[in-house]
Amino acid sequence: MLLSYLNTQLRDHYSSLEDLCRSLDLDEQHITASLASIQYVYDAGRNQFI
Repeated sequence: MLLSYLNTQLRDHYSSLEDLCRSLDLDEQHITASLASIQYVYDAGRNQFI
């Protein structure tokens, strides 16, 4: 659920993960660590978790 939400937000509203986290007051390191635990990493070139 988190993965889908973040990728949708990145696609539709934010130019980077940093912008999304700043805007929504989220901890970028916590998000990347949580998604890394299920084998997803943020790809800045695609602006999504893959």
